[in-house]
Amino acid sequence: MAETTPPTWLDLYDWRARVAAMYRERARRIAEGEDPLAVWEAFRATKDSLFANHPQSPLDDAAHATFRGLAYFAYDPAFCVTATLTPETAEDEVLAPSSGPHAMPLRRAGRASFTLGGDAVTLAVYWIDVYGGGLFVPFRDATSGGETYGAGRYLHDTVKGSELLRLDNADEHGYSGGRVLLDFNYAYNPSCAYDPRWVCPLTPPENRLAVAIRAGELVFHE
Repeated sequence: MAETTPPTWLDLYDWRARVAAMYRERARRIAEGEDPLAVWEAFRATKDSLFANHPQSPLDDAAHATFRGLAYFAYDPAFCVTATLTPETAEDEVLAPSSGPHAMPLRRAGRASFTLGGDAVTLAVYWIDVYGGGLFVPFRDATSGGETYGAGRYLHDTVKGSELLRLDNADEHGYSGGRVLLDFNYAYNPSCAYDPRWVCPLTPPENRLAVAIRAGELVFHE
């Protein structure tokens, strides 16, 4: 068997650029009114190709050998919701649990409020206070630990290009909040769900939901 060349920092740069481009393409197609199912399927295909072929894939060597694509719930438009994003002004730090030995510092940047299946739901939107920052929306729900990864999933991590899709106020300087599109069909596992060598921030208690969000990525069975 040929030796595998270890991934480099330039590989990491390329991975981030490709992931950001994947999210930009998704945002463009949604803004242009394309069929949401077709957009989701194209997004999945691009992501599966990155996981299967890129040197910075979060999969370990054993998982690579049998990888046939990430598993998801069927696309359900009921889990694509309009939320109201309200800025948060408190400066207190939230120490998020992590898959490693140390908690990770977050700041509350805002709160996204919406209705899901008749239930009123609020998620904190965090600013990651390490590695360059970015908005971050993790959550756990009633499927966690069964159908989905037990430590929860991510909806957005803007440092990787997963932007909040703004439905109004998009041209103003600054950001006073407003309506945003949250599509849980794109919810995904943190890298530590595939290989424990990755250290990931996990869901703080306030984003642990009682509702079942049967949308997005399923638990990884490799």
